[in-house]
Amino acid sequence: MPKKIRQRTFDEVLSGLRSLQFDVREVPGVANQVQVSKHGCAAVLGRPQNGPGAVLITRPGVAIGGEIAHLLDRGFQKFFKTSRVELPATADHLRALHRFSEELREAEGLDSLYNESLGTVSDEYMYDRVKGRDLPLAKRPLKAWELIQG
Repeated sequence: MPKKIRQRTFDEVLSGLRSLQFDVREVPGVANQVQVSKHGCAAVLGRPQNGPGAVLITRPGVAIGGEIAHLLDRGFQKFFKTSRVELPATADHLRALHRFSEELREAEGLDSLYNESLGTVSDEYMYDRVKGRDLPLAKRPLKAWELIQG
């Protein structure tokens, strides 16, 4: 008979993060949210409204200028973007972010996913050749061959 895995409570997740040397701070002015940081990276966790564990409020990113920068993939290069600045991602940044994400998942008691274990997963993919792919089909610009046929 398979064993049931007991999910950790929010407080157990936070104490586990502290024991792994994560810096855990309350988010000023926001109830039930904490910012955790380590290796120059950070994420915001929140207490779920119902159920145990912790919920990711912001995805893990590199801490730049007091903000959590999200990872942006432009096809030829990855960047970290905040509300004020966009910086090219270095291999050291990506290794730190990957390590931080793995340690955070372990502390939360979550499964490690195969595609995330291979490397860093971007928050946005902005390749030139796929501009507009996030639009509904009716609003997408026509391709050159569609203009000729149509």
